[in-house]
Amino acid sequence: MEDVIIVGAGPCGLSAAAELQDKGFNPLIIEKENVVHSISCYPINMQFFSTPELLEIAGIPFITPNDKPSRLEALHYYRIVSERRQLRIRRYERVTAVHKEDDGSFRVVSANRARETLETRARAVIVATGYFDHPNRIGIPGEDLPHVSHFFREAHPYAGTRVVIIGGSNSAVDAALELVRVGAQVTIVYRGESVSDNVKPWVRPILLSNVTKGRIDLRLKARVVEIRHGDVTVEEEDGKRTLEADFVLALTGFRPDRGFLRSMGIEAPDGIIPPTHNPETMETNVPGLYLAGVVSTGRDANEIFIESGRYHGRKIAEHLASKRDH
Repeated sequence: MEDVIIVGAGPCGLSAAAELQDKGFNPLIIEKENVVHSISCYPINMQFFSTPELLEIAGIPFITPNDKPSRLEALHYYRIVSERRQLRIRRYERVTAVHKEDDGSFRVVSANRARETLETRARAVIVATGYFDHPNRIGIPGEDLPHVSHFFREAHPYAGTRVVIIGGSNSAVDAALELVRVGAQVTIVYRGESVSDNVKPWVRPILLSNVTKGRIDLRLKARVVEIRHGDVTVEEEDGKRTLEADFVLALTGFRPDRGFLRSMGIEAPDGIIPPTHNPETMETNVPGLYLAGVVSTGRDANEIFIESGRYHGRKIAEHLASKRDH
């Protein structure tokens, strides 16, 4: 019987594990890929919006000579945290179900890489699964064609091609600027009147300069309504038009898997309402079952990032310690 099982080894899951250690627990983390898998999926040249001290967890300094850490630096940092803290992590094991037992404990069902089914018991479970595996789908014809992607890793494969980017937040803007540097013809299609207010302030003028110089075609108050091999249909205020496109990057953000939460008994309706939980303890409507990180938010995944989600583990650890001590 484990004291606590944490589902997910992202920054918020690792932070929760460290906070639990500080309270005398020895948590077990089960992770479907490897430590901070979501960060490893970020664009290779990505630079964080946050400063290093806002990404720190477990009382271990994030040392970097840069004002804004890179993706690679973050991977090194969180891997070092897991090693220094000697966290127990079962890697490449996907949790498929969490069942509340009659005695109040939990039965966590998982599958390893050999597709063997495992069952582990725990007195409490923390779900820290993030959201990166579930992109926000647009729901238009052609979205599943092979030249369409909801992820962007690096620009080189798109060199010399025509790329339509759907979206206007940081991921879309960063991708557009990288693509221009390798000689791609880039069009950004975004429904807003301007690119998102969340765009990094040092990046916004670079984008606008490229737009002014004609290197990026920025189409605002517009939306892609159909994708075909070789082109897309864009609906704008003055009507529809066809744009040529060798590739389409639908960089429209991500969302947590609400169905997974509901399967555990958590009240988690689809939409903008967050899953039911106590924000002071992060405990859900299922006693002993907690949320940590972005999985606790509503529709807007930007509500919680590492710098705020890292404190969820402290609230959980304090609540579990108070129950244990009484």
